[in-house]
Amino acid sequence: MHGLKRNAVWVGVLISLWQICFVLFGKDNQYEGISKFFTRNFHFNFFIDGLSLVMLLSVGIVVFTALMIGRSAIKDDEKLFNFTNLVILILIGMNGVVFAMDIFSLYVFLEVTAVSSFILIALNKNINSLEGSFKYLVLSAVATVLMLTSIAILFMTAGDTNFIALKYSINPETLTPIQALAICIFIGAFFIKGGLFPFHGWLPDAYSSAPAPVSVLLAGIVTKTTGIYVLIRLFAWVFGFNDAVRNIFMIVGAVSIVFGALAAITQKDFKRMLAYSSISQVGYIVLSLGTGTMLGMAGAIFHFFNHAIFKSQLFANSAAIEAQTGTTDMDKLGGLTKKMPITGLTSVVASLSTAGLPPFAGFWSKLVIILALWQSGNIVYAAIAVIASLITLAYFLSMQRRVFFGKLAEGFENLKEAEFGMILPVVILALITVCVGIFFPFIINTIILPISKIM
Repeated sequence: MHGLKRNAVWVGVLISLWQICFVLFGKDNQYEGISKFFTRNFHFNFFIDGLSLVMLLSVGIVVFTALMIGRSAIKDDEKLFNFTNLVILILIGMNGVVFAMDIFSLYVFLEVTAVSSFILIALNKNINSLEGSFKYLVLSAVATVLMLTSIAILFMTAGDTNFIALKYSINPETLTPIQALAICIFIGAFFIKGGLFPFHGWLPDAYSSAPAPVSVLLAGIVTKTTGIYVLIRLFAWVFGFNDAVRNIFMIVGAVSIVFGALAAITQKDFKRMLAYSSISQVGYIVLSLGTGTMLGMAGAIFHFFNHAIFKSQLFANSAAIEAQTGTTDMDKLGGLTKKMPITGLTSVVASLSTAGLPPFAGFWSKLVIILALWQSGNIVYAAIAVIASLITLAYFLSMQRRVFFGKLAEGFENLKEAEFGMILPVVILALITVCVGIFFPFIINTIILPISKIM
């Protein structure tokens, strides 16, 4: 029985791999067939477009990574079994968020994802994980109340919760006061879900106190799907942009970028530093979205995918370090590349991509964002984005020096590289980061720019 429970993780791995293959090798007629199947048998209307496929690919890759890390990091069979079940439930919830065509169905799948996340954060049942889960629960409950209030108002004004009905009932340039109130409440709800400043209070504790594979899942995809993706989908496709919305997005995005970068510099814990870095990087996505232009949309979508890859990789690296050394306190580490060369090398790749250095994927998405800001006349915001990238480079170089380079820390003379289950996903993620960077012209012209035309 215990062997069966431990091997149940492979069911989740196979599901995530199937989802990746579905995106990479699927055909339009197959997507339409699946849509018709769900519509006919479950009365759940949905469609699949380019943005949906990018999301499904991101979800599949991160879930695969989290399950592989979990199998190596979680030694208790019962806990691993529970972890697997909850991850599959989160996978269903996130896919539902991506497929949903009405705002109430969207809410239902968001709650499926959120409730599963609360439990996963508290999986270790220690005081820190329980505190992190409780903070997430409280702020997520606030976001839920705000979202339900917004849905109720929009339903009263449009008579429906379907995206198309909402789209035709709302003109962003001539909003009624009640519609403007509903949209402002909606934005607040998803700024909380996305962990943007000043609604970020739950995020550092949740990321740093959660079990290592749960941190990979949360930082890699859950927060962005339940918060940022919803903003991209609904404001690009349903609500539209006006000057007020653009200003809100750009101010909150810029402040989040700067705050997250400055807070990351002061951290001593590897995972907590990565948590604040996530706030900063998500700020780039929202800032780009705030331009309201097609190029800005391209930058937001591209950086969304890149962030899912390099942040999952960095948290997977932290999981390997924690498994081998028993700590993520950077003051207690040093010289680990001598003993863990693959972990060290892949961490460098992800760090440089996060900081926006060529030829890695993160450089190109940040470049598109900066160009979008420049072309839309937001020169000051473009300068903030560049300066914050330099700060990001500074704290990641500091992290590399403290954790991986220099003299080997005392007590780690017999340290070994992490086991294969932890090494495989980080190598795959590093290769994705490098390949996306190298093939950027093809990707931006054939994938990202066509998707950004959803506006």
